[in-house]
Amino acid sequence: MHSYSLCALEISDFIEIFPPKQMLRSLHSHLHTPSLAPSSSHRCPKSPPFSFHFPPRPFPLRKLGKSLPGHRRNFPGCSASSSVPEDDFEVEQLELARLLDLLPEGMRRRVTEHPELHQLIEVVMDLGRKPLARFPSGDFVLSDCPITHEDLGHATSQVGDFAVDNRAGISRTLHRISAIRNRKGTIIGLTCRVGRAISGSAPLLRDLVQNGASLLLIGPPGVGKTTIIREIARMLANDYRKRVMIVDTSNEIGGDGDIPHAGIGNARRMQVPDSDMQHKVLIEAVENHMPQVIVIDEIGTKLEAMAASTIAQRGIQLVATAHGVTIENVIMNPALEMLVGGIESVTLGDEEASRRRVQKTVLERKGPATFNSAVEIVSKTELRIHRSLEATVDFILSGRPPNVEVRKIGLNGSQEILMEPLKDSFSTNDQDIRLSDIPEKICEIAGFNEYNLEPRSMDESKDDEEPIHLYAYGIAEGSIIQVMKQLEMSEDAILITDDISKADALLASQSKLKKNPRIQAAASFHGIPTYVTKTSSMMQITKALRALMREREVLEDLETADKSNSVEIKDALEEARVAIEQVVIPKGEPAVLLPRSPHVMTLQIELIRKYGLQSEQ
Repeated sequence: MHSYSLCALEISDFIEIFPPKQMLRSLHSHLHTPSLAPSSSHRCPKSPPFSFHFPPRPFPLRKLGKSLPGHRRNFPGCSASSSVPEDDFEVEQLELARLLDLLPEGMRRRVTEHPELHQLIEVVMDLGRKPLARFPSGDFVLSDCPITHEDLGHATSQVGDFAVDNRAGISRTLHRISAIRNRKGTIIGLTCRVGRAISGSAPLLRDLVQNGASLLLIGPPGVGKTTIIREIARMLANDYRKRVMIVDTSNEIGGDGDIPHAGIGNARRMQVPDSDMQHKVLIEAVENHMPQVIVIDEIGTKLEAMAASTIAQRGIQLVATAHGVTIENVIMNPALEMLVGGIESVTLGDEEASRRRVQKTVLERKGPATFNSAVEIVSKTELRIHRSLEATVDFILSGRPPNVEVRKIGLNGSQEILMEPLKDSFSTNDQDIRLSDIPEKICEIAGFNEYNLEPRSMDESKDDEEPIHLYAYGIAEGSIIQVMKQLEMSEDAILITDDISKADALLASQSKLKKNPRIQAAASFHGIPTYVTKTSSMMQITKALRALMREREVLEDLETADKSNSVEIKDALEEARVAIEQVVIPKGEPAVLLPRSPHVMTLQIELIRKYGLQSEQ
């Protein structure tokens, strides 16, 4: 399924419609570089190989095609003892074996006999309880004997030191070992989580990051956020030759140990000694290492959000994750709202609130968002894309559904892109907008009657005109009538009313109004404009009535202009529809629309969005 995006490039009020570059479908990008044979004096020193203890039962194979067990590829200048497995599957086998080495022999044998071994999520060992292995299908008991202090000691002796956040790892692997301690600080539980470097998990987001846009990934724990940003870091460093720096707070992206895991490619990794210092390490990475891209895992505090915002202002591409299910969770999180630009409460004036048809106090975005785009990770095979994070936040704060693009990966590796339908003021019901409905919507927006498609008569508005109801305070009614006669106004143009709640305007003497603030408060409560005269003289009343009628005429002129331009609006919308349906979608070629006024361009962009295309002005 093809999805087209539209950008509106404003050059002397022109709109240009063009399709996007076709998304790359390959799941692997192989870089072939010439191997340089080192001199004999610079050969890699021999190092003892790792001791991998394989379980008695062989791992169930899940790789399609033939493989050569035991085959190794020697790098130039290195001894055979430092050889590495040729394929990713064999690497994963060896790394999983190192995690299973933490278990006693009986537990290790039970877990290797499980048919879903390659889908193992984590192993849980709590003191005095039976050990569990967690798979997608459910929990599996590894032993009928409860865990003892000796079992926990055997596991912790083979991992690195536990940091302040009670996390440790196995050197040069992506596994995470998390500890549970009692009040005395003794470890009484372990969670051994399997870490895997999955190639091909980032091509769905390639078009979002290849041009330097910052990306925020949102999802609940365990949905695959870290796996995706690890692959994005490798893709940007290897495929696009960018200087990528990973700020690895919990050693989950690059693994434990001083040497990072090969899954990050050519990206560099900075470790954080304490999770409370992550924001300082972020600034240090920018100032000391000149990165083009910074990758951050788990932004969770206000200081980290402020540091990310500071980095974004320096023109550096950011790729980060945050806990949450949707964008709304980030907006309502006081610690993370800065990532979306910040939220503030704004009090609107009476006229503005009436024009927007909202309450006077509303929530608005305070400033620019730290990230250009955002991704909601629904599952390991489904993503919800928000190409413009600022537009999404504005839509949510105004109570309208944002424009969302859904991307899925099929079982055979195929990629599917869908556009969720918009349901806003442009549509008249909850049904999806079809291409056949667009001409009717054009007439609806342009102000045409749905039965005869004729523009509404301008005389109808004149017949419906009502007189101005004026509430006078401190000014004699006879003086107002006399001024109306001098200005040659009809008797029905202005009617004096005694009920301020029914008035369209308030005419008051300045001295009288100061003595009675309740009148001004009542006018403000009902949204009535106030015209003040310094004195009750005929000249002052004449100026006030002229100002009142002038504003009335301006409103009428605007209404008349809108109605007279309805035909032009319809032509502009029809031009955009034809360009999209006959040029952009079928041919994949750009189309340039004729110059239009800003108001007409806004309507054109609204129509463009109904086709699932995006626009920028």
